[in-house]
Amino acid sequence: MKIKFFSLFLIAAGLMIVGYGGWKIFDMNRQTGISLSEAKEAVAAGKPRDSDASSSAETGPDSLQTATGEAVGILNIPRLKAELPIVEGTSPDDLEKGVGHYKDSYYPKQNGQIVLSGHRDTVFRRTGELEIGDRLNIELPYGSFDYRITNMKIVDKEDTSIITLQHEKEELLLTTCYPFSYIGDAPKRYIIYAKPL
Repeated sequence: MKIKFFSLFLIAAGLMIVGYGGWKIFDMNRQTGISLSEAKEAVAAGKPRDSDASSSAETGPDSLQTATGEAVGILNIPRLKAELPIVEGTSPDDLEKGVGHYKDSYYPKQNGQIVLSGHRDTVFRRTGELEIGDRLNIELPYGSFDYRITNMKIVDKEDTSIITLQHEKEELLLTTCYPFSYIGDAPKRYIIYAKPL
């Protein structure tokens, strides 16, 4: 009798864990979809109308107003056919909405390090398929910016040396947890470096 009860308990616990995991994935995908719609609206709102060419002079990196948790742009990854919302901030709540922009890092045309982070099991699930030479694109209200992947490396999760926040030259970093198939808190970070075209 005890063995049967214990077996039923394990089955029920397993179903609850699988159900919770399924719900989290569904909810993250839902939130990412909402953020992508908001990001598309933000990008479209920043584009000057053909009849208003003067407004293009007023747009630029300094015109970008961001609030934590807000969708500010789009990261396009052509090789993966991925269109991902960029959300300001990298807290757990922010990363559930899309690719997080590290708050103290820069944006395109600000001549510094741009740091974008994402979960390995949602928005950056397939980043391991990317190769050196692949193109990345960032769309923001003030323009569209292309980058080419130049390097990739794996570092310990405690290694903070990769985020330098340097303000000497523009570079794009994508960061996610590694290994991609790891269950729980991954011990490493996967870093992708890209330079503007």
